[in-house]
Parts: sequence; structure tokens; C-alpha cells
Amino acid sequence: MQRFITLLLFLFAFGTLISAQQLSDDQVIQYVKEAQRQGKTQKQMTAELATKGVTAEQVERIKNKYQNAQAGLGKKTGETGAQRTRGLNESTTDNAISKVNEEDLTQRVVSQTKNENQIFGHNIFTNSNLTFEPNVNMATPTNYKLGPGDEVIIDVWGVSENSIQQTISPEGSILVSNIGPVYLSGMTVKEANSYLQREFTKIYSGIAGARPSSQVKLTLGQIRTIQISIMGEVTVPGTYTLSSFSSVFHALYRAGGVNRIGSLRSIKVVRAGRTVADLDVYDFIMKGKMKDDVRLQEGDVIIVNPYDCLVKITGKTKRPMFYEMKNTESISTLLKYAGGFTGDAYKKAVRLIRKSGQEHQVFNIDEMDYSVFKLADGDQVMVDSVLERFENRVEIKGAVFRPGLYQVDGDVNTVKRLIQKAEGLRGDAFMNRAVIYRENEDLSREVLQVNLRALMQGTLPDIPLQRNDVLYIAGLTDLKEEGTLTIHGEVGAPGTYLYADNMSVEDLILQAGGLLEAASTARIDVTRRIKDPKNAQYNKTVGKTFSFEFKDGYLVGDSAFFQLEPFDEVYVRRSPAYRTQQNVSVNGEVLFAGTYALSKKNERLSDLIGKAGGITPDAYVKGARLVRRMTEEERRRQEDLLKLAQKGGKDSISADVLEVSDRYVVGIDLQKALAKPNSSDDLVLREGDVLFVPEYINTVKISGEVMYPNTVLYQKDKGLKYYLEQAGGYSEKAKKRRAYVVHLNGTVAQLKGNSANDIEPGSEIVIPTKEEGKKMTLAQTISIGTSLASLASVITSLIYLIK
Repeated sequence: MQRFITLLLFLFAFGTLISAQQLSDDQVIQYVKEAQRQGKTQKQMTAELATKGVTAEQVERIKNKYQNAQAGLGKKTGETGAQRTRGLNESTTDNAISKVNEEDLTQRVVSQTKNENQIFGHNIFTNSNLTFEPNVNMATPTNYKLGPGDEVIIDVWGVSENSIQQTISPEGSILVSNIGPVYLSGMTVKEANSYLQREFTKIYSGIAGARPSSQVKLTLGQIRTIQISIMGEVTVPGTYTLSSFSSVFHALYRAGGVNRIGSLRSIKVVRAGRTVADLDVYDFIMKGKMKDDVRLQEGDVIIVNPYDCLVKITGKTKRPMFYEMKNTESISTLLKYAGGFTGDAYKKAVRLIRKSGQEHQVFNIDEMDYSVFKLADGDQVMVDSVLERFENRVEIKGAVFRPGLYQVDGDVNTVKRLIQKAEGLRGDAFMNRAVIYRENEDLSREVLQVNLRALMQGTLPDIPLQRNDVLYIAGLTDLKEEGTLTIHGEVGAPGTYLYADNMSVEDLILQAGGLLEAASTARIDVTRRIKDPKNAQYNKTVGKTFSFEFKDGYLVGDSAFFQLEPFDEVYVRRSPAYRTQQNVSVNGEVLFAGTYALSKKNERLSDLIGKAGGITPDAYVKGARLVRRMTEEERRRQEDLLKLAQKGGKDSISADVLEVSDRYVVGIDLQKALAKPNSSDDLVLREGDVLFVPEYINTVKISGEVMYPNTVLYQKDKGLKYYLEQAGGYSEKAKKRRAYVVHLNGTVAQLKGNSANDIEPGSEIVIPTKEEGKKMTLAQTISIGTSLASLASVITSLIYLIK
């Protein structure tokens, strides 16, 4: 929802731009390439695209296009890691468009539009952190005029001491013992102190005479409230009751500030029919002056008139928005209010659009006229940016020590001087040819070839440089494919490494971390590409192979001087005689349960029992089971089967019946294995096998579709019928002919008839559920398909014979 609202704001703010002719996708891409080359930031690109009418949807579409293109980089067959890295670097400019983020563009557009449509200073009286509320705890101002409702505190000290605390009555007086009414209303605090000093001489001797004497001091306690009126262009005009300490700014804050057409440059305070103050809020905002923020008195009227002159400034200023100007103020003052130019502004002239009353007028004001050109209401001033080009730039790239941008001046004005300024040529510089890419005055481009060797030796005249020239000096390493070497197999860090001259197999093995313990030193292979660029005949040979013997860290025999070439691949084989320990476990009723290492291949169950000291008297040998860990091949087959099940369809296997695990139970008969060692029943062990020999269990479990699944005692001479009776018989959904038994050793057998031999101690009888709708199993489908294929083959043969 938030993303949708943001998009609506974007469309609203730039509806006129979108309706205008927009840039095409190719034009946007070219703009971003050029902007990145000039070093512009993401915010600069975003703002300029917005002003050109580019929408957020267009940017998102272009960004997705280039992200998809980037995802396909580096996937070519045979491309090395170094080549992929270089390809990504070369595609950086093409993918620069992905930096222009849709949300950043939208937010920037909305924020910029909202800011430019504000009137400078109008939010000062709506800021909750700037209330201009009077400080009631400050010292009593000497110029404060007393009035009815003020609480005064009169302290007397010296020869006589007293304290009087009274509130001035509506008649303007306080009552003092032995003096009577004392009228203080209308006096300032300073005047009241002088007056009380004189009056109190009537009751306190020595106050006005010679020492020793008494002193009198009047201070304020609780201050009164006053009523003032705020009229004109404010948010909520009316009459307000405020503290007598309140100033004009606080009163305007209480009224919600000025409205859209209210003036901040001339706010009048009328007292008793006479204007006593004319406030300019810009003086406070820009200079911090509050001299005109007078303290209000009872009955004061604050009048906010409509503005006289409202001017808008846009473009490259620090605060582009509306400003209220006085008729005597110029463009120079407006620029000062707007915070001045930004760093990329064109400062020599501004453009002004004026509504003359009948038509629009345009003025181009030069820098020297900023202070004399007066502004009028409705003027719109536009500050352009500097041109997107350099006055004095040249660039050098390639095989120099300090490539980059340089200025063209009296010191750097030729190719040779530019190379010297870049700290000279690198040792791998290609001296036969350098290239100058030149931009002509008509913006066409041309390429100039330079014999760099002759130029540096002085046999060729030096070449003058022009603005925007780009000198490229290739390096020898740039002109040929970067060589690599690859090593596989039993080394510490197999992978790809950079080629170096005179590099041997031993050097590459050392760089790859050395040989592992499992490595074979009897044979190390090296394969080499077939390289014959001058051959014009087809060659069936795809590579050469060299085999070496390795001893004490060196190649043996004539191969000791073998040197590697670029793109050779080295293979370190695994020794055929290397074996790691392979462990199996036996648990349960054996004398020494635990983990044992296999001593030889084809080690069997009977051997493991022998290592464990044999079985205990409590062991139920017939119920022994083996748990085996899956090999990689078995795991692959299981994954293929699961994928087949997940495809669905009538001929697929239900995924619900597939057990996804890396271990499985192998059905064994340990009793026969121990009776006949090395027979087919004596299973061959492999790493990770776990053999469990249980103790005797004399119960049988009945589960599935029976009335009451149960576990009962094993009866040697009882068959399926007996155990079903112990579970209450079949349920309605029981598939009676598919009943089977799971033996303790992991083997499964179908129960047919009522034979007691089919059920053993510890077994579990399972009665399956009827299927809702009959479906062919995968095996049935394969069988039918095979039959149809055979039938088709026979029919084809018959037709052939008839012909």
C-alpha cells in the first residue's frame, strides 16, 4: 500500500512532465553512461532524470533489463576467472543504469516538489519545538507595566522588616496598613519601586533619611493574564487570553501561524488605535533579531495583512522555494534568502519569468545587475546549472603511473608533457602506437595515431593537446590474454592460479598448498592445449598429456626440467594404496558392544560378532537388524524417485509412501549367518553399518485397520486368525488379503492363510487400508507399457514379412 501511495504522489507531482515528450530508453542509458563518466552522484542523476520527464516505471524497466544482462555475464564456455573479472569491469558502465533506484527517484521528486512549493518562514509558527512561550521564571523586567490581577511582593528590610503580598485589585490598587490604598496599575516595576520608597516613609522611619535606614523592593509573584486580538491572514483569527509576559511571536504561534497568503514581512501591533510595532519575521529567521518582538499589553490588536510580493526561485540554489519580498528588495537579496548558489550553479546570470498582466515576459539578468533589479509579485527566478562539459580537461589512460584527468594549461599542453605529468610510462607500455581520441568543435570524434617511441625519442614533433582529448597508451599485458594454470586433485588448495615465466610443476604444487597425504607420487599428469595459430588445416588432436613421477618434492628423470606453459592443467592422482579407516558398530546383546574398524574387504557379519566376543545368552539372534548409510549413488536414485513422485499423474508413485532419509534397514538373518559363515546369508559389511542384536521379545503387535490395535503375548502355535481376534477383528476399511508382517530383523512377509510359522516373537502385523479409487502402480504401468511395446514390435515384423 505504501509503495502504491508513493507512486501516486510521483504521478501527481510530475503529471505535466510525464505528459510531455519523454526520453527514450536508449537516451536514458546514454545519459547515465555520460553522467557516470563525469563523476556525478546517484542523487544528481536521479534529480536530473526527474526534471527530464523520466518516470519511475521507465527507470525500473531499464534497471531490470540491465540486471538480467548482468546475470548472463561470465557464463561462456571456457572463460577463465580472470576473463570473467575483466568482463565484469568492462560492463560497469553499461550496468550503471541499475544504480538509479525507483524509490529514490520517486522520493526525491516528491520531496523536491513539496519543498519548492513551500513559502519560506511559514512553518516557523507551526513548529512544536519553537513555541516562543514566555519564561515565567525570569527576573522581573523593570519595564513591565503592572495591572489588575498581578500579584506583587513588597519586601522591607533594614531598620524595619516586613513583607507584603497582595494582588492588584480591578481598581488598580493594593491596600497597605497605616497607608491605605496604593495605586500601582499602569506603572512600570521601576516606577512602582520609586513610588513605594516614597510612600513607605510615612510608616517606616529612616527610609529616606540618614543611615541606619530601611529599604523597599517590589517583585512580581503570580502574573496576570491579558486578552489580545489577532486579526487578518492567520490560521485561526480571534481573541486569545495570554500571559502578560507574552510577545507577538507567541501570540502568532497560538493562532496557528499565518495562512497561505499571510505576510511575514509586515506584522503590525496596534495599541489604543496607534501602531506601536511593525515586525519583519525574516529579520529573526535570517539575522536572529527580536527587537521588534514587543511584549503585549491588554487590548492589543495584531494585524496580519496579505503579502505584497511573493517570488519563487528554482534550480541550483540551496533552498529553492517561495519567498516573500519587499518591493524594494532585489535579486541579490532573494539569493541571500535562498542560501546562495549550489556548487554546480551557473552564477553569471539568472533567468526571470514575469507576468506583465497580459502576457509573460522573460528577463536574463547578468551578475552585475543582481543588486539593482527589483522583484515584483509573481516573479519566478530560475538558476541554471553549469554546462556538462569541461573547459580545460584532458585524460590519460593505460600504461602510465598516474592515469586520470589533467588540466590543459601552459605547463601541460602537449602529449609528451602530459605523459611526464602522469609520472612517465610504465615498463610494459606498448611503444609502437598510442591513440588520441579527440572531440572536435562540431562534437564529431576522430582518432589520431601516435608513434610513441619516436615521440619520446624526439624524432617525431610533439603533438599539441586540445580540450577533452583522451590519450590511451596500451600495456603489453593488455594486448594479450592473461595466462593461468589449473591444478586438480590431491593438493591443499586446488584451483586456478596466474601463470608466471619459468614456472615448474613443483612451483605450482607448492603454491597450491603442497601434496595431501592421499596423493600419488608415482604419477602426476599435465595436459596442454594445442596452439598453432598459423596452421590452416583441421587437426583432430585436442590436447597433449605428459606424465611424471614425483620424489622428494621434485620430478624424476628427464622431466626434471619440464616448464609449464599458459593454460596448462596439472592432475595429482589419489594413491590406489591409500585407505582411510572404515568403522562399523555393533550394539545390543554382545559381549563388547561398540565401534570396530574393518580390517579387510569383504568382512562379514560373523567376523564382526567374533570381534565383539560373541552374543550373550539373552540375545534374540533371529531378530537382529542392520542399519546402513546410503552411498552417493543410492542417494541419487532416491532423489530421482522423489522427483518422479512429485510430478504427479496416474503413473507416478505417491510421495507420501517414500521415506526420505540417508539411512535404511537391511533385512538380515543373523542366525543363519552365524551358523554358516561366509555363506550368502553372512552379509558383507561396509563403512557406517550399525548392527543391533536385541534381547528376546515375547510380544506381537497388531496395527492398521483393526478394531482395536493391540500388543499381545506371542503364541508359538497361533496364526493370523488368533492375533486378529485379540485386536477385535478387521475394521470396515481393512484390505484383508494384503495383510503383512514386519519381523524384528527388518524383513517383511505377506500373510497368507493362518500359518503359525509366519509370525515370530517381536513381529508387527499390519492390516492396510482400502484405497479410495483403484490406481495402477508404477510397476503395473511399466509392465503394460513394455507389453504394448513388444506387441508393436511383433506387428511391425509381420507387416514387413507381408510386404
